[in-house]
Amino acid sequence: MTRPTLLRAALLLAFAGPSMAGAEQLLTVDATAPAPDPRTGYVKLGTATAPGGHTLGINNQYLTRDGKPWLPVMGEFHYTRSPAASWDAELAKMKSAGIDIVASYIIWNHHEAAEGKFDWSGNRDLRRFVQLAHKHGLDVVVRVGPWSHAEVRYGGFPDWVVDAMPTRGNDPTYLRFVERYYREIGRQLDGLLYKQGGPVIGAQIENEYNLAGPGRGAEHIRTLKDLAVRAGIDVPYYTVTGWDQTLYPSGEVTPVFGGYPDEPWATSTKELPPKETYAFRFDTRVSGDLGAQTRASQQGTAETDMDKTPFLGAEYGAGLPAMYRRRTLVSSDDIASMLPVQLGSGVNLMGYYMFHGGRNPVGGTTLEESTKSGGYNDVPAINYDFNAPLGPDGQQRDVLASLRPFHWFLHDFGARLAPMTVRKPDVVPKDPADLGPPRWSVRSRGDAAFLFYDGHIRQYPTPAREQVRFVVKLPGGTVTLPRQPVDLPAGAYFAWPVNFDLGDERGQRLTYATAQPLAQLDDGTWVFAAQDGVPVEFAFGEKARGCVQAPHAHVDERAGAVVVDGIRPGLDAAFTLRCPGATPLTVLVLSQAQARQAAIGTFQGRRRLVLSEAQAYFDGGRLVLRSAGQPHVRAAVYPSTTLQSAGRDGLFQLFDTTLPTRAVAVAVKPLRDAQPARPVRIGGNANAAVQPDPEAFGASAAWLLDVGAANRSKDVDSLLLDIDFTGDVARLFDGTRMVDDWYYNGQRWQFDLGNLPQKRQGPLTLTVLPLRADAPIYLPREHRPDFGGKPQLAELKGVKVVPVYRVEIGK
Repeated sequence: MTRPTLLRAALLLAFAGPSMAGAEQLLTVDATAPAPDPRTGYVKLGTATAPGGHTLGINNQYLTRDGKPWLPVMGEFHYTRSPAASWDAELAKMKSAGIDIVASYIIWNHHEAAEGKFDWSGNRDLRRFVQLAHKHGLDVVVRVGPWSHAEVRYGGFPDWVVDAMPTRGNDPTYLRFVERYYREIGRQLDGLLYKQGGPVIGAQIENEYNLAGPGRGAEHIRTLKDLAVRAGIDVPYYTVTGWDQTLYPSGEVTPVFGGYPDEPWATSTKELPPKETYAFRFDTRVSGDLGAQTRASQQGTAETDMDKTPFLGAEYGAGLPAMYRRRTLVSSDDIASMLPVQLGSGVNLMGYYMFHGGRNPVGGTTLEESTKSGGYNDVPAINYDFNAPLGPDGQQRDVLASLRPFHWFLHDFGARLAPMTVRKPDVVPKDPADLGPPRWSVRSRGDAAFLFYDGHIRQYPTPAREQVRFVVKLPGGTVTLPRQPVDLPAGAYFAWPVNFDLGDERGQRLTYATAQPLAQLDDGTWVFAAQDGVPVEFAFGEKARGCVQAPHAHVDERAGAVVVDGIRPGLDAAFTLRCPGATPLTVLVLSQAQARQAAIGTFQGRRRLVLSEAQAYFDGGRLVLRSAGQPHVRAAVYPSTTLQSAGRDGLFQLFDTTLPTRAVAVAVKPLRDAQPARPVRIGGNANAAVQPDPEAFGASAAWLLDVGAANRSKDVDSLLLDIDFTGDVARLFDGTRMVDDWYYNGQRWQFDLGNLPQKRQGPLTLTVLPLRADAPIYLPREHRPDFGGKPQLAELKGVKVVPVYRVEIGK
């Protein structure tokens, strides 16, 4: 669209309809300044060319793939915290959730518990894990440490290292063992590096590193990178975590950032002030306290490198761990509402920690971070659930459904977003705690833009914004949207397009839409997602006159503009654009609920959109559906397949299956009553509540759980032991071997019975340590139990087995 035409269309749209003077809120941003061109050559890459000539790159604004902007989604999954037999399916689930890169710590004490005796077998088989990621089309970033944190004993250092030498600096003895460890990693990855046609594209050096002084700081990070390269870990991207005044050799590595919706490592027993994670950032990349365990003594390199490196994320919390003193539990909206904020703040790699939960291996000792081994935090000995989108046993959590629409948006349109510059609105909150002005931003380049809005802040009610229109000033003219003011519901968050290219051969663009782009399917269908409570409206320039066919919507062709409104989201086409000389375009608008059921992947040889309440993922050209506790499994697929189905709904082909019900009985027998629990002790490095000493668990109530036959079958993928209790710490035993544990926080605790050995030692034993009413720990107010005047609680409310039904389509 030419500038005069764009300006004329925008003005007509801005003044269409009755005047709302005195009532509407005009939210304005000036995006007329030219976006700066990217600069290359500063950040040093490893070998970034693959066999066949494919390349990866980086400039000061974004990553590139084969020379084009690339904005991937990365999710953390620790292979040593999950059964090796599950990796294949779990990686397929991650890919089908819109993840492009799987990141994993290589945790030193999981591989070299005894000096010189490396274990790369079974659940520690790094090579097989990377091979399976490659099978599913996932790139890999290895976080090689040597210090990881990861809520692991000694941050991942083996005991023998901690006992015998100084760490995290250029001590010669320490470096000798690090070099040997890196060489072992290099051997495992040989043949799997990007330059060899493999998936390993990056390596993170150390973690949360801000130590200064002789042999430390940038000098130490440079030494570690040199050791990694000499060990054969030659990858395109070398990264370091960028928060808490990190120190690194500028240009040698790239900082990555993060943010969490709460601080489980904090010492407060109350709700925290609004987190910076929900505040658009225009001058900084660091999103508040991320729990680093060391304190900086000088300004960090990441702050001085802002104009030299892109804004990349690695640790945006897709969940949070429950730590003993502070047991946060976040909602789906708490997590998903961070995405428009991060993307609208300039993030060009959306990286999550954790995306998949897990469990710590148990050897000669438990391997969790704890105050008894000098750690800052106490976490469960085994369980590392992290409230993640995919649970330790592959369960789909509600948050996954809320994240996926943004993942599909980035998959199909991230290349457009990556080169765009952040634009600051005229009025913004003065700080993260200011709940007055609306929170939004624009990223633009030329006349194309995306508008990001967030009306959700964890634990702080936000008002509905009444009679709102956005005014986006662009070089080619001002776009005001929507045509008439709308009310934005409390808690709404979204991304809307402005001057959005629909691939029309005549150069026609979508002037704006009050719906979020979701995907472009290969049959010419454009999929959008509505926001509950916001009328859906599409606006085009005058070239669209006479082109829109919308039998179930309203088309207004006023001079210079075409507006389609009155759209009811659903499974049929919202409208079709049929212009002379151009390929017809179908526009599908899903409701917010439907968009959260969406999975996109290759099925029956074609990229398809699947909507299902069940957990859906793609594996080997098949569609796999997993349904927890519900044997009736239903899915809608578009475009249609040649498979026999249950009929159609709008554009979608329906598949409907009811499987035989599987019931597994659990007999619960009281074994011991709870005894008075000891007062919670204050201490540790944080001078806060610390988990009970081992002897204190003798006060736990106990029950025997006699579980019936728990074998999987063709139609049952897993059997989840679901435990509903109130107490302090619960533990599950097979005989005397602890197999899982849990801090009470209001979240349901589940354990896949398939994790148990085939030869069990009789019934399982469940113990619950009483929670004292005076315990100085934080529990979310909505999950704080009512003690009813009792000094402590240790209650088992129910135990059941939830079968996870499995249906394969197209096998």
